[in-house]
Amino acid sequence: MQVSLFFEFAKRNVRLHWLRSLLAIIGIIIGVTAIVSMGILGNSLVLAISDSLSAVGDSVIVTPHFGSGPVSMASTSERITERQLEQIRRAVAPDITIPVYSGSARMEVGTEDTFGVVYGLRPDDIPVLLEVEEGSYLRGSSGAMAGARFAKENDLRVGSRITIRDKGTLRVVGILKERGMGFDINPDYGIVVDESWYKQAYDQDGYDMVIVKVGDLSRIETVKEIIEKQLNRRETVVNVIDTKAILETIQNTFGQISMFTTAIGGISLVVAGVSILNIMMMSVTERTREIGVLRSIGTLRKEVLIMFLFEALILGLIGSLVGGVLSLFGGYAISLLMLQTSEYLFVPSSMVYVLYGVAFGIGTSLLSGIYPAWKASNLNPIEALRHE
Repeated sequence: MQVSLFFEFAKRNVRLHWLRSLLAIIGIIIGVTAIVSMGILGNSLVLAISDSLSAVGDSVIVTPHFGSGPVSMASTSERITERQLEQIRRAVAPDITIPVYSGSARMEVGTEDTFGVVYGLRPDDIPVLLEVEEGSYLRGSSGAMAGARFAKENDLRVGSRITIRDKGTLRVVGILKERGMGFDINPDYGIVVDESWYKQAYDQDGYDMVIVKVGDLSRIETVKEIIEKQLNRRETVVNVIDTKAILETIQNTFGQISMFTTAIGGISLVVAGVSILNIMMMSVTERTREIGVLRSIGTLRKEVLIMFLFEALILGLIGSLVGGVLSLFGGYAISLLMLQTSEYLFVPSSMVYVLYGVAFGIGTSLLSGIYPAWKASNLNPIEALRHE
């Protein structure tokens, strides 16, 4: 008999037992949708984190050894001196070296009191690190640039005035574009001032941090080693942190989280596979006499096997394809809910999860149908004909 005939037999059985076939298909749909949606969410999360941190993935950050990290202020009187700054600048040339003052202060905006971070930077260095959303960059020591979140929360506009308690009053000349989380500076919730104003207002000698922007990412490790050798020859004077390595670690961590969430979604597909196994076993039992008739007229074992595998394949194909389509809506909804954006939904690295989910759904269905199909093909024809 031709293969197409057994495919027709399989379709007929699916139609005859449409309710339990529908339940099996629904199980596959749920499983595929769960896997793909979780995969898309995990991949979108990795891409969102990468985009958020990519702006600082090309930096080497130098902090005093007694500092607790690249984003914190030095906890002792130790600072990076002008001499050390020049050593760093000469060692990493032609890469850009940016010294940073950082502190915090109580501020008054209009009649409201608030608290924020204050960064002191040289005006020429600000465009290298930050983008302006409104207004202009610093041109003098009497102005300040407000971070996006800080400006929004305190209703700041270009021309607004900020009074820093016991330090003086500054006029806002620009609103910075939101930068997101970073390993170097996080000005979204603070202000940026001219370094000369900061040095005078805070009476501070030495820098809290030095940022080296490396033009060639392949040289980051080399630049880090050069700074280590230059400043930490006899004892550990500074901490040198490679933001690219930190970024890669974070990406790997979120990648593992993505795999974990996808695996959780796969559990529902395994349950659907068990459902198909159960349905196929019931089908074999109900059609024992039919199998006996087929075998008695010369149908081969492998042809009976193929017929039942076709039945499992039909269930898997319908459920997986419908699940693949629905997963796009599920991925869209969950991305909006969790990330407030769907921009990472239709990128290739997200769409590949649709193919994975459909393939996994079909594969699970076929695996679930192997044992029932094998059992059906190995029934004794005489005993099958006697079955009531």
